[in-house]
Amino acid sequence: MTQSDPTDNALATIASILDPPENRREPEKPAVAEQMPVVPPPLPTSPPPIEAHGYCKFGPGPMTAIRFKWTVRLDNGDYYVDETIGENSTPIVTGPMSREAAIQMVDDRESDARRRFAQLKSEMTGRSAAGNLARKESGEA
Repeated sequence: MTQSDPTDNALATIASILDPPENRREPEKPAVAEQMPVVPPPLPTSPPPIEAHGYCKFGPGPMTAIRFKWTVRLDNGDYYVDETIGENSTPIVTGPMSREAAIQMVDDRESDARRRFAQLKSEMTGRSAAGNLARKESGEA
């Protein structure tokens, strides 16, 4: 075996782990430690603002044809939100409004759609479970 044999390195590492603490040697410390100036961590910067024009979110759902989409667009210095259902529908336009209001509207609509979708899914799952239980109790297979 040579000096740089990986097996030797692995065995030495295992042996050092299995050695009792009193047999372990402390690593040698340099005679003089360099003094490093203490620098405070940088202050957190605020995240860059969201680019409103083109800001877009999609509603939940398994089918693209019925999925909601909200998109912010800039037109002559004013912001508008285009709301569509599916890929080829005519948008329902809301606006003009401020940049912040447009972003907030998209976020609110998307959040509300996800909440409603989860509620509907829960109701459907509950009805399905209740229907299965009723069929089992009546002896249907």
